[in-house]
Amino acid sequence: MEYDDVVKGRRSIRGFLKKPVPKALIREILEIAMRAPTSLNTQPWNFYVVTGEVLDRIRAGNVERNLAGVPDSREFRMGPGYEGDHRKRQIEIAIQLFEAMGIERDNKEKRMDWVLRGFRQFDAPVSIVITYDKSIQGSDIAPFDCGGVVNCIVNTAWNRGLGCVINSQGIMQSPVVREHAGIPDDQVIQTCIAMGWPDDTFPANAVVSRRKSVDEAAVFRGFED
Repeated sequence: MEYDDVVKGRRSIRGFLKKPVPKALIREILEIAMRAPTSLNTQPWNFYVVTGEVLDRIRAGNVERNLAGVPDSREFRMGPGYEGDHRKRQIEIAIQLFEAMGIERDNKEKRMDWVLRGFRQFDAPVSIVITYDKSIQGSDIAPFDCGGVVNCIVNTAWNRGLGCVINSQGIMQSPVVREHAGIPDDQVIQTCIAMGWPDDTFPANAVVSRRKSVDEAAVFRGFED
């Protein structure tokens, strides 16, 4: 696809076919995505790509700890809760997804199942856990650069027929992820990407989020109209 078509057409995928993703294809995606720009060419990212029984153990541990009421242990700080327009957009996409999935507002069982899907990495066949070196923890530049490579990964995957969703729920129980993915203590777990072949019959996959207009987001100064 042309670049513009990839960016405009990509959407978050939360339902996947039970079909493995070849290791060689993931390597190809990472190789291209790692051309993402970074501050002073520091390239702070590391990737732990998990599938099969390893990913199944992470899913099980995440769900078990969540149902047991274990507080999350996310390593990359969340910051304050969303308010104002940010909160409105958060609620808007949640409503779109719940409507697509037929989840009624008062149906606690279905709502909990949706939450648990996130902890299960949306049952995707692959999860890519993104980390950066603890030696640069506290710098805002490193996670910013990691965010850039995450964007490149999801777009590159989309261009090859794969779907992704950036999924912070999947790494909130960081001891589980660290243990089974074999992540050493000198790494900070930032986020993860659920990846696989999209299931076109999964209703939430058809949801397209509304985006701010350029007029809402951009201020132009010094131009002659």
